Amino acid sequence: EVHLVESGGGLVQAGGSLRLSCAASRFTTDDYAIGWFRQAPGKEREGVSCIRSSDGRTYYADSVKGRFTISSDNAKNTVYLQMNSLKPEDTAVYYCAAELAFLKRLCRTADFGSWGQGTQVTVSS
Repeated sequence: EVHLVESGGGLVQAGGSLRLSCAASRFTTDDYAIGWFRQAPGKEREGVSCIRSSDGRTYYADSVKGRFTISSDNAKNTVYLQMNSLKPEDTAVYYCAAELAFLKRLCRTADFGSWGQGTQVTVSS
C-alpha cells in the first residue's frame, strides 16, 4: 500500500486555474498507476486523469481533455494535476489514488487500492 497526501485545492472563479499535488510514499515496484479521481455531491467517484509508470501512458476523462494535464516528478514521488479553464461543474473533492500493479485499463476507480484523504476544489460561476 502507498501513503498519499494531496494538496492544492481551493476556491477559484470559473476560467481560473489550480494545480493539485500528490506526494506518495515509496513505491515498491516500478510498475504502477497513479492518478486523480473526483466526487461531486450526489455523484459517483470518477476517474479524471491517470498515468502509468511503465510507459507513461495517460488517460483523461472526456470532460477535462484539453484543460487538465497530469504530470509526475519521479524523483520526488509526486504527481500533479494542472487544471486550467475551470468550470463550476469541476467542483468536487479530488482524490489521488495509486495501484502497485500494471493496469491495462487506466483510471477505473475499482482498480485502485491506495487513496489519499481528498482535497476540495470549488469553482464559482
